[in-house]
Amino acid sequence: MTKERQRSDHPTTFFVSPATLHPTDFRLLRFAPPPQVREDPEATLRRRKPPQGLRVTSADRARRTTEADALCTTAYADSGGPESGAALVAVGGYGRSELAPYSDLDVVLVSDEGVDVRSVAEKVWYPLWDSGAKLDHSVRTMPEMVGAADADLKVALGLLDVRHLAGDPNLTLRLRTTMLASWRRTAKERLPALKEMVWARHESIGEVAHLSVPDIKEAEGGLRDATVLKALVATWMVDVPHVELERVRLTMLDVRDALQDNAGRPTDRINPEQWSDLGHALGLADARAAQVHVRELGRRITHLSHLTWRRVDAALARPAPNQRARRPDLTPLAPGVALANGEVVLDRTAKPAEDPVLLLRAATAAAEHDVVLAPATAARLAREGVALPTPWPTEARQLLVRLLASGRGLLGVWETLEETGALSRALPEWDRIRMLPHASAIHRFTVDRHVVETCIEASALIRQVARPDVLMVAALLHDIGKGSLTEHSVAGEPIAREVATRMGFAPDAVDLIARLVRWHLVLAETATTRDPDDPATVELITQRLETAEALDLLLALSEADAKATSPKAWSAWRAGLIRDLARRARAALDSGVALPPIVTDDVEIPKEVRRGSAAITVEHDTDGTRVTVIAPDRVGLLADFAAMFALQRIPVRAARAWAQEQYGVSVWEVGVPDLDAAVLRTRYEAVVAGRLEAAQRLRRAASTDELEPTVAVRPEASSHATVLEVRTGDRPGVVYLACAALADLDIAVRSAHVDTLGPQAVDVFYLQEAHAGVLSDQRASEAAHAVRAALAQPVTEPAR
Repeated sequence: MTKERQRSDHPTTFFVSPATLHPTDFRLLRFAPPPQVREDPEATLRRRKPPQGLRVTSADRARRTTEADALCTTAYADSGGPESGAALVAVGGYGRSELAPYSDLDVVLVSDEGVDVRSVAEKVWYPLWDSGAKLDHSVRTMPEMVGAADADLKVALGLLDVRHLAGDPNLTLRLRTTMLASWRRTAKERLPALKEMVWARHESIGEVAHLSVPDIKEAEGGLRDATVLKALVATWMVDVPHVELERVRLTMLDVRDALQDNAGRPTDRINPEQWSDLGHALGLADARAAQVHVRELGRRITHLSHLTWRRVDAALARPAPNQRARRPDLTPLAPGVALANGEVVLDRTAKPAEDPVLLLRAATAAAEHDVVLAPATAARLAREGVALPTPWPTEARQLLVRLLASGRGLLGVWETLEETGALSRALPEWDRIRMLPHASAIHRFTVDRHVVETCIEASALIRQVARPDVLMVAALLHDIGKGSLTEHSVAGEPIAREVATRMGFAPDAVDLIARLVRWHLVLAETATTRDPDDPATVELITQRLETAEALDLLLALSEADAKATSPKAWSAWRAGLIRDLARRARAALDSGVALPPIVTDDVEIPKEVRRGSAAITVEHDTDGTRVTVIAPDRVGLLADFAAMFALQRIPVRAARAWAQEQYGVSVWEVGVPDLDAAVLRTRYEAVVAGRLEAAQRLRRAASTDELEPTVAVRPEASSHATVLEVRTGDRPGVVYLACAALADLDIAVRSAHVDTLGPQAVDVFYLQEAHAGVLSDQRASEAAHAVRAALAQPVTEPAR
């Protein structure tokens, strides 16, 4: 036995449960080695214990099972059934000893080939029917059982829970052994079909946590999913926090028992009028407490299901041991963070007690790569990590915005942050809306899940606004005021202002976030209830928002909020009304967001620059590094400076560049604390000399699913230069690729303003002909097309 197995506290009986085996079956355990498992994440998951006084019905289930077993055993004995070559077995929920008050008895009379049990069957079924039991029965030979399991995935799942009732225990043991061995042997071929079946059920029925009439068996997060999780673990391919799973599953069985007892019939659906009685039966305070309890259980099972299926996907994608590529087990993603077996973990350099940004760094890496944030990692960071200072450092604020804008990758990571308690450390206000049901039936989700869905929808709209960071945080906080007696947008404004201030946003951004939270409903409500041709309608919007920038942000937030609510909330009709009102309001406001002017700061030109060389100086502070670079001006100079940073994978937070006399000056704010000016100079000289080819290395990966870049000429912004505004996903090389494309056209960059707002780079370039001033319309169009093509073109072959 390996040391890992010796240390493991995962009992073998989780895979072959003693409750489902005849005493002679324990002989099998000597020859069935337990699966190799990793550190059990259940020990690090936050426990949400059931409320005190909660009714537990496990004893009732055991009693019902014992009574049913006695009934079946007596019926088989009275039938004269053979003691060898035939057996009566329980399968499904009965096989798991989990009979609800109105459960069927799922039994199979199985026999070896050549053993005739047809006469026995009739004598067994009739006494069971006469007793009033609901019977789901069949008669099959051992080969027929194997064939049925091979042909039907649902049958195979049911036979994983075979339990001996009467007859030949060795036949039952052979059947169970055969089913488990076949399931493990064919798992890689069968799990994709099982996943598709599970996902189709979820799509058809919905999720326990959010349905107005939850189905606690078939809906996502219900008992069927818990059973599937046990089947996944039985493959020995993946692990699951099984103690936590069993706790939640058994508690959900208690809910089903109470539900059926109250209803007086077999049902798994909880109607709105049943919540109060169900709460009383479970020993809870009221209907609201019952809803929170059941939806909490559903969310826990959903989280465990998502986590386990991601691990299944990683296991299926992993090459066979003899085909495994020779590569490190850990793939670095960010400082202190790495990818291992499809999950984001901490590497050896991580210091949770010294790095307050580590949690956000790990979460953002997981969401942006759409992989699992290992629960044990999140729980460790929640337990050992140092709290973020107030205000947050710039890196933390940037990471949060990137996390929120990561698209569908956000959902699984956010679930893990919630379930491990890590989210409460970064955003304690989240507990106000956690599991809070919406008052309006139009909403598909509880308030907290709706907020996450709003962020996901908003992430697709960040190219439409000048401040994507403001949009994403406003999406996160727009419903934070719900749950109080005050109207939620009014209650949410001061909370949003406090949170945004703590996150370190500048006062103007804090005001903008608070304004969006306060008025996030005004555009949709006004568009659908007021006459758009009445000047007072447009005036109502302009008075609330005041600037075109705020209006653009509110339009994007309104769209994201509506799409996250339900398809009906963003119908073509509603969308048309809202966009038309926004268009009218925008015409009444300023013609856009003011762009930064040409920089004219004067700096002292070093002697080596006047002699034709370049000067690079590095200044460190507590929140990053400032690098100033000065060299004789020429077309392409800014591109070479940008390549110097990009090839070092140094993240650029902001930059300014301008021409001073015959020299080019640029100041770069970067997120790396320890930079050596000599190393930067060496890299710059290699770029200038052509020893490093930056273009191929810095194009975006061909498989990326990020939004396409937008490039716009802003003719109103300057009378002395042609202004090009670029918005694209933040990644190494954006400034270089844009500037290099312009240099290829012999267009000079006279001033540049580079800013990183969460996941989006917003870069403004003031362009002139090398010797002739403002660009013509045709040349401006050529410049925009060239920059767009350079940023959108994927890499065609591996970088060397």
